[in-house]
Amino acid sequence: VQLQAFGGGLVQAGGSLRLSCAASYVRTFSNYHMGWFRQAPGKERECVATIRSDGHTYYANGVEGRFTISRDNLKKTVFLQMNSLIPEDTAVYYCAAQWGRYYGDISKAEDYEYWGQGTLVTVSS
Repeated sequence: VQLQAFGGGLVQAGGSLRLSCAASYVRTFSNYHMGWFRQAPGKERECVATIRSDGHTYYANGVEGRFTISRDNLKKTVFLQMNSLIPEDTAVYYCAAQWGRYYGDISKAEDYEYWGQGTLVTVSS
């Protein structure tokens, strides 16, 4: 499985961005749980949002209500719509995939088998 994330950029506080993550070399994308993670300078990588193969979503504290994760299984793509961005959202955003064998907490980075290259989101104040 190969993941390619794109859609990052520079945006002013209060603005919006939509990140996309396209998967390739995968036959059954719909069976994978997908996640968006981010890593700010000097900080650990953290989970932002996840979407399971059954469509169940999870959002980290601080982004719920502002971010929306979704997936298009036919296009093998997962999206992260980010609204009302704040400077604290500045980070490199990564998409990740794990085979959907587990339906509990899928917010742990170490459970993900495949990672995209990251896309930089910069929010100016």
